[in-house]
Amino acid sequence: MANNVTGLTRIIKAAGYSWKGILAAWQHEAAFRQEAIAAIVAVIVACWLDVDAITRVLLIGSVVMVIVVEIINSAIEAVVDRIGSELHPLSGRAKDMGSAAVLLTILLAIFVWIMLLVPYLR
Repeated sequence: MANNVTGLTRIIKAAGYSWKGILAAWQHEAAFRQEAIAAIVAVIVACWLDVDAITRVLLIGSVVMVIVVEIINSAIEAVVDRIGSELHPLSGRAKDMGSAAVLLTILLAIFVWIMLLVPYLR
């Protein structure tokens, strides 16, 4: 069955689905809650710091990317869990790779913050 929703209605519906996804991540994923709180703190700090606009955007963007990748990882885990609870190498691989993506994004955010703030701390 084709979906004939277009224009502004499609955008509004898509925003609603996105909001539901954020709420689901908050309700069901402890890691998301922890990272979201850390990101909110980091955004406040980035806005408080006396840095140029590009630096502020990079600081904020790096922590927002952690949240984005965590949501994708949570979606992967939900799909794998939906498929079945039995242990399977591909299921484990999918979950491990999603987790690795989150870890790499966190490490990138830390690297960005260190590289951009060290000159200001000297």
